[in-house]
Amino acid sequence: MKHSEYGTPVKIAYIGGGSLNWALNLMSDLAHDTRLAAEVRLFDIDRAAADRNERIGARFADVSRGTPARYQAVDRIEHALDQADVVVISILPGRFADMANDIAIPARYGVPQAVGDTVGPGGFIRALRAVPIFLEIGAAIRDHAPNAFVCNLTNPMSVLTGALYRAFPDIRCWGECHEVTKIRKIAAWIANRDAGEDLWEFRDIAVNVLGINHFTFVDSITLAGRDMMPAYGKLAADHANIGWREREPSPDDEHARYFEDRNRVKFDLLNRFGIAAAAGDRHLAEFLPAGEYLKSHADWDFALTPVEFRIRHQDQRRRRAEDLANGRTAPVAGRSDEALIDQIAALMGQGKHISNVNLPNRGQMDGLDTDAIVETNAVFLKGRIVPVNAGRLPPELEKIVLDHSRRQTQLLAAIADADYGGLTPLFCSDPLVRDLTERDAHAMFREMISSTAHLLPHGLAVEAA
Repeated sequence: MKHSEYGTPVKIAYIGGGSLNWALNLMSDLAHDTRLAAEVRLFDIDRAAADRNERIGARFADVSRGTPARYQAVDRIEHALDQADVVVISILPGRFADMANDIAIPARYGVPQAVGDTVGPGGFIRALRAVPIFLEIGAAIRDHAPNAFVCNLTNPMSVLTGALYRAFPDIRCWGECHEVTKIRKIAAWIANRDAGEDLWEFRDIAVNVLGINHFTFVDSITLAGRDMMPAYGKLAADHANIGWREREPSPDDEHARYFEDRNRVKFDLLNRFGIAAAAGDRHLAEFLPAGEYLKSHADWDFALTPVEFRIRHQDQRRRRAEDLANGRTAPVAGRSDEALIDQIAALMGQGKHISNVNLPNRGQMDGLDTDAIVETNAVFLKGRIVPVNAGRLPPELEKIVLDHSRRQTQLLAAIADADYGGLTPLFCSDPLVRDLTERDAHAMFREMISSTAHLLPHGLAVEAA
């Protein structure tokens, strides 16, 4: 395949470089891209996984449309960070067995969770495991790559992005999430239906984003000067009771069964609050009391994703990665739905890019606390990330968002300051927990802490339990 002669050089440090998902997406995107000449250093505590991804990267380089990216696995984080222009972080805080406990223990107490990685009992415990790691990563970036731009892909997004800023206040970091893509795809479908042909894709849709990660909303949807909000509102009203999705998946498609929904929660929140919800139903439902959506999730046409499926799906990904690494499967230079490649290109001087990101609130969202991690649009330019003033959420919704945002901020502060005494009441204040009796809520917290104590700082495990 013919390569373009030049690309803008960029050095990328990938923390969690043995990733089976995000790293391979980036490889595919870099192979499809013609703007960059990337050097990617892969660091992972599982060195064998990083070595495997180095081999996969070399195979993607062979099918590149532009300047082939170069990949190198390294054995120390500082070796990855040395002279990095961009740092990407995607790690799994703990094991799937820990995630299984994050879901199973609350379920025994009558608290269902669809995802369990952001808020609720699962998100809280996951943050306890991950924040100490991210404080260390933030300190390493401060010491070895202070001028790099840093993209966090790991959940719980708000707390962990905040942890990087806590460790290194001058860090140039953003949290990247693809959930807002969902509403943009719906709007593109509406526009193509009205046109009678496929003229548009989600990247053509502009939205104004407000909220916190996985509980995001949009008060503006436009396409080439057209206000799409009335058409979106009509679709939501017409399908409020029956739900909607662009196409029905195959009955044996497990991934679609557990990860796709019919947007009924999204449509209901528009009716309740007068503003369109952007994220997927599985995430949105977890920010509200369990009795509203989660306990009747089948009636709302979304699934609780079992960890057993995640384990099977991870095994499938691992087999695919081994096939790619060993030449049994051919890599394809294709563009994913992720915005990361466009964000990096813009930061390196290749035009301008606008997308939703998670950043400290420096005035871009009214009604939420200064420095709390919020999700709005931002403009990516050469050497700069400029948040877009998003406005303000409706008052009733703002109260819910502010409650979660302050809990996330307090949770981060408690871990960073090793001030663990207030963790139990903070845990119990979450909407998914607060309807339990005090006895059950405390017992659930102790059981969850005990199940993951081997991954927590000793003082945290002892005091919280």
